Amino acid sequence: MSRHHNPTVAGREAAEQALERAGVDKPDFVFMFASIGYEQHSLVQAVRETTRGAPLSGCSVEGTIGEEDADESNYSVVVTAISSEELQWINGMAMGLSADSRAVGKRVAQHLLPHLAADSIGLFVFPDGMSVALDSFFAANFDNFFAGLEENLPSDRFLPLWGGGAGNDFNVKVPTYQYCDDEVVSDGVSYALLSGKAQAGWAISHTCIPIGRARTVTRGEGNIIYEIDGKPATEVLKEYLPEQALAEDLDWVPYSVSLALCFRAPSYMKDEEYVIRGIPAVKMADGSITVQTEVSDGTSIWFSSRDKEKVATGLDRMARQIKDQIGGEKPKLVFQFDCATRGKMMFREHEKLQLLKGFRQSVGPEVPWAGLYAFGEIGPVEEHNHRNLYTSVVLALS
Repeated sequence: MSRHHNPTVAGREAAEQALERAGVDKPDFVFMFASIGYEQHSLVQAVRETTRGAPLSGCSVEGTIGEEDADESNYSVVVTAISSEELQWINGMAMGLSADSRAVGKRVAQHLLPHLAADSIGLFVFPDGMSVALDSFFAANFDNFFAGLEENLPSDRFLPLWGGGAGNDFNVKVPTYQYCDDEVVSDGVSYALLSGKAQAGWAISHTCIPIGRARTVTRGEGNIIYEIDGKPATEVLKEYLPEQALAEDLDWVPYSVSLALCFRAPSYMKDEEYVIRGIPAVKMADGSITVQTEVSDGTSIWFSSRDKEKVATGLDRMARQIKDQIGGEKPKLVFQFDCATRGKMMFREHEKLQLLKGFRQSVGPEVPWAGLYAFGEIGPVEEHNHRNLYTSVVLALS
């Protein structure tokens, strides 16, 4: 990790540290996650030059995670250099998520098809977290991308997806960036297929708990809810928020990351009773709220908020699950994809770092550990790939 404000220096420093720890001059593959304060092209170029043009994937992020450190300033970059005779990587980039995310998924599948084999382990994906929008900021909906990808891949074998939406500093006027080798783009998805000999273990944990009783959607269309329990949706929303939150000219974003909706989790999701979807926009004119999924009349919903205790207990459970999945083997590499709302927006700095340290000690105290604070987290539950919100997705390779 480097926190230098000069992008060329920061990229070189982080890459040199990674190469030194790996004991190689040129790695087989590089992951890179960086804050939005940098001039992105210069940063990527510096990492590419230092790693001698090794294949690279990654994205801009709200914050970086490196071992027991987590930085949510505008200036931090994490570089992971991987060298292994047992692993193979195929990376790529596809553009145009906001125009037709399903078509983007199809193009990714078509690129991957010749490279899929019995030893394919999984696919890392880093899409633009503010593209594929339903209506407003932070409404990233990757469902169509998943559909376009998975319906064009072989159906006889499940390919797990891990990663997170590229982010920024919660500024709707600033784009997010995706990296593939020398390319730096927006409105795209960077991806990397992992194949070879490795055992993968992963776990997911949500952040939110329901507030109060179940409510019922009584009038909705697509991802817009007009009425809940027969009342305008914004009227119901007022029961959970201070009066000033729904003023016509108020910035809704601070509230949108604090209050979300719970839906009943699918039956195959054993460890979570609910799945979480955000409320990226409200419209006082017609009393509607925008939701990060399609909602039909009669759907039961619960308003929810983030809970610190649930985060802590969730991390403990994830550590146990990962250990069980990899059969007690010591992990060789861990990736952590956390929601941007699980960092400084929820915890004081010392609390956040204490949680991260305790979790790493449980999973593997000496293991190389890299990650990011994302705009939407991607991870599988059973044999279903999910776009998650307010969650942590952690992958261990052994």
